[in-house]
Amino acid sequence: MSDVDSVLEQLCINTTRMLAVDAINKANSGHPGLPLGATPMTHVLWDRFLKHSPAHPEWFNRDRFILSAGHGCAMLYALLHLHGYDLSLEEIKNFRQWGSKTPGHPEYGLTPGVEATTGPLGQGFSMGVGMAIAERYLAGRFNRESFSVIDHYTYAVVSDGDLMEGVACEAASLAGTLGLGKLIYLYDDNEISIEGDTDLSFLEDVGRRFESYRWDVLKIEDGNNTEEIARAIQAAQAVPYRPSLIIIKTHIGYGSPKQDTASVHGSPLGSDPTIQTKEFYGWPQEPHFHIPVKVKNYFENSRSQGQKQEARWNNLLGKYREAYPELAEELCLAMEGKLPPDWEKSIPNFSPESGAIATRNASGEVINAIGDKVGYFLGGSADLAPSTMTTFKKNESFSAENRRGRNFHFGIREHAMAAAVNGMALHKGVIPFGATFLVFADYMKPSLRLAALMETQSLFVFTHDSICLGEDGPTHQAVEQLMSLRAIPGFTVIRPADANETAAAWQVALQSKGPVALALTRQKLPILSQETTRQGLPHGAYILSDSENPALVIIATGSEVHLALSAQKELAQENISVRVVSMPCWELFEQQSTEYQNEVLPLETPRLIIEAGIRLGWERYVGKKGDIIALDRFGASAPWQIVYEKLGFNMENVVEKAKALLV
Repeated sequence: MSDVDSVLEQLCINTTRMLAVDAINKANSGHPGLPLGATPMTHVLWDRFLKHSPAHPEWFNRDRFILSAGHGCAMLYALLHLHGYDLSLEEIKNFRQWGSKTPGHPEYGLTPGVEATTGPLGQGFSMGVGMAIAERYLAGRFNRESFSVIDHYTYAVVSDGDLMEGVACEAASLAGTLGLGKLIYLYDDNEISIEGDTDLSFLEDVGRRFESYRWDVLKIEDGNNTEEIARAIQAAQAVPYRPSLIIIKTHIGYGSPKQDTASVHGSPLGSDPTIQTKEFYGWPQEPHFHIPVKVKNYFENSRSQGQKQEARWNNLLGKYREAYPELAEELCLAMEGKLPPDWEKSIPNFSPESGAIATRNASGEVINAIGDKVGYFLGGSADLAPSTMTTFKKNESFSAENRRGRNFHFGIREHAMAAAVNGMALHKGVIPFGATFLVFADYMKPSLRLAALMETQSLFVFTHDSICLGEDGPTHQAVEQLMSLRAIPGFTVIRPADANETAAAWQVALQSKGPVALALTRQKLPILSQETTRQGLPHGAYILSDSENPALVIIATGSEVHLALSAQKELAQENISVRVVSMPCWELFEQQSTEYQNEVLPLETPRLIIEAGIRLGWERYVGKKGDIIALDRFGASAPWQIVYEKLGFNMENVVEKAKALLV
C-alpha cells in the first residue's frame, strides 16, 4: 500500500478499536484488551482477503470467519457494522444490553455475520475444523473441472486460552491429519490470561506443537505490522494440504495505560485510562462512537465488492447447472437444507418375524438406507464405528487423499468430534452425525450444549445406552447421561424401544431444526408393530398396548418397554388391566397438545415408570399417584442379564410395584 493508503488503513483500524472501547465503556462491561491488540490482524483479513457479502450474510460460497476468542466480540461487532452488515450503530451502543444484537459473546442466529456461538474457549477453534471439513467434502463431491462451485476458506482468531483447552488440541490434531489446507487461524499471542502472565501455566512451544500436528506455522513478531500479516496470510493460502497457524505477537490493551496487564483483559478501561488511550491514538474524546467520514466512505466499497463476488459465483453456478444438471440439483438441495423427494421411502421397515435386533444394528441399516438416497448425509465415530454401527458400507473414508469419502474417523477425540459436527452443521450443505458410547457424552457436553444454543442440526448416535452393556462394568455403563442430556434446553433425546422406533427416530432427526441424540442398545430387542411405532414415535410418547379401562399406566423407554409389555401380560392374568406407554422422547411429547398428553397419560390413573437410568427428572411424569423403577447407583461388571435382574429390572419387581399402586 502507498503511504496515503497506510494512513487510511490505520484510521480504519483505530476506528474499530475505539468503537469497541466506547461500547464496552457504555455497557460498563466487556473485554477491551483483545480489540485493542488484535484489530490490525482482523482488519487485514477482512479488508484484503475475506470473501463475504455483507448484503447477503448467508451467501453459501463465502469465507467463514470465527472469533474463537469470543470475549473480544466488541471488535467483531465493530467490524460487522463498518463493513455494512445489518448491524446498526445503535446496536453497537447497546452492547451487552437486553434485546440487543450485540450480546456479551457472539451468538449464531442473532447477529448477522456471526458464524458460530463462541466464548467457551476452544469451541470456535474446533467448530472451524468442522466447517473446513464440510467445505472440502462438498468440493470433493460437487466440483468439476472449470467449475469450482465450492471453494472458500475458514479463518479464525484464536487466543492463548483457546490453545490451552483440550478440545482445541483434539481438533488441531484431527485437522492436521485430514490435511485441511483451507483452514487458516490467526493466533493472538499476547501472553496474558485472566490470572496474569501465561508463564504461570503455559510454557510450551506452541509453534512446535502445531508443527507436530502437521500444521504450517508462520510467526510475526509485531502484531501492528499489517504488511507482514498480509504476507503471512498469502503464504498460508499457498499451502494446499496443511492447515495454517499464524502466530502473531500482540500487546493486550495496546495503547492503553493498562497495556500488557491482566487488568485490561476483562474490565472496561474506565474514564481516565480511556482519555489516555484516545490521546495515544490521536482520537477525539468526543463524540463517542466516532466514525470518520473517510472511514465511512472507504467501507462503502465492502458491500459492493461482496455483491460483485457473489454475482460472479451465481453466474458460475448457472453455468454449472447447464453442464451438470443432476449434480446441480443435489447441490442446491444441500445448500438449501432440503431433502430429496421421497427420501423417507428409503427407510427400511422391520418385521417381528425377522427376530430380535439391537437398536444400534437397526440404526446402522437405516443410516445406510438414508445414505443411499441423501448424498450429503455423512458422519463417523470416535474410533468406535464397528461398535456403534455407523459405517456407510458403500462409501470410502474421508481423508486428506479422498475428499469424497462419507465415513469420518474422528479418532478417540469425542469432544472435538462433537464440536466438528457442530461446525459442519453450521457450514450447511451437509447433515452430519457423530457417534460414540452414551457414557462418553460426558466428554462432549460443552459442544452438545452449544449445539442446542445455536439450534444446529447436529446429530449424535449414542450406543451402549445403559447398564445392559454388561461385563465392561460401571465405567462404561450409562446411568446419569440420559437425564443430563434431557436437561439441555432444546436438545432432543430419543431412546427407541425397537428397530421400528429407531427408524422413525432417524426420520425425525433428518427433519429436525436442532440437535438430536439417539440412545441405542447393544443388546437385541424384539421388534414391535411397525405401524404403531412409526405413527407414535414422532409424538414422543404414545399408547403402545392398551387394555379396557386400564387401572394402571406403565411408562417405559428403550429396552424397558419390553419389560413393561411382559408385566402387562403377567398382571392381566390377575385381572389387572394395564396400559403400556412407550415414551422415547420427552421433548417431542412436550410439544404435543395438552389434550393429547392427557389422553395418553390420564390424570387420575396411577403410573409406574421404568427406565434403566437415574430417577431424577421422572417426577414430572409420575402423576398424582405413582412410582419409579430406576437407578440410584452405578452399575456392575457381569453379563447384562444378571446386572439388569440384580438392579431391579425384573418381572417380580415390576409386578410388585404395580400392585402396590393399586392398593
